[in-house]
Amino acid sequence: MIVINNEKAIEIAKDKIRVIREPKFKQLDLDFQRALETGSDTTLIVQEKQRLRDLTDIVNGKTVEELLVILKELENDK
Repeated sequence: MIVINNEKAIEIAKDKIRVIREPKFKQLDLDFQRALETGSDTTLIVQEKQRLRDLTDIVNGKTVEELLVILKELENDK
């Protein structure tokens, strides 16, 4: 019988989320710097960066099936 360690699955999902969001953070950092240089509003950029930071929290307590759905949605959102 195969037993799935759900805590380990959650940690793997968090690692994958970190990889998926890394290039988004890089782009948002550039956008933030440009906005500061031009005096533009940074509110939306800051909100998006916080949303990305919070992504690792959404997987806590999820089942493996739910984790797979979340990861698939994030990968499609690239």
